[in-house]
Amino acid sequence: MKRPLLAGLSLLLCLLSAAAQAQTAASLDAKFSCSLTRQEDGDGERLTYADQARIQLAGTQILTLQWESSLFRSSHGHECSIDSSDEPIAEVTEKGWRISLKDAPAARQRRGYDTERGSQCSIRLERDGEQLRIKPSCPSLCGSRNNFSALTVNLKTGVCQYDE
Repeated sequence: MKRPLLAGLSLLLCLLSAAAQAQTAASLDAKFSCSLTRQEDGDGERLTYADQARIQLAGTQILTLQWESSLFRSSHGHECSIDSSDEPIAEVTEKGWRISLKDAPAARQRRGYDTERGSQCSIRLERDGEQLRIKPSCPSLCGSRNNFSALTVNLKTGVCQYDE
């Protein structure tokens, strides 16, 4: 009678351990600040990308979300930003998370943007070990810029790499 009880307890402990690991895998605590200056191919103009963010997720719960993504040219700058006041929604995906907005046009209107940018906002966060790949498609929260910066951040070192 002791063996079935021990086997049952052992199975229960394994299941609890697996659940704890799954919960850890579905959480994210990222904070980064990066910038990059590069020459534009066509006219040789210098472009500076600057991004700073704080993203904390626990499964589908958004604990903290703040990201400002800027693109500066010699004569002007363009920005995109998202935070918790934009009513973001997170879903867990096979590779990480997808953040979208409850109502993208309303979020854009609250920011006071006067040009049409569409109602699309999706930011994919794909984690591979210490690497977090950020793949945005969110023109609705950008001023005169087309999109947020696509980049990869090393969560341990904070080093960023911008996509081409």
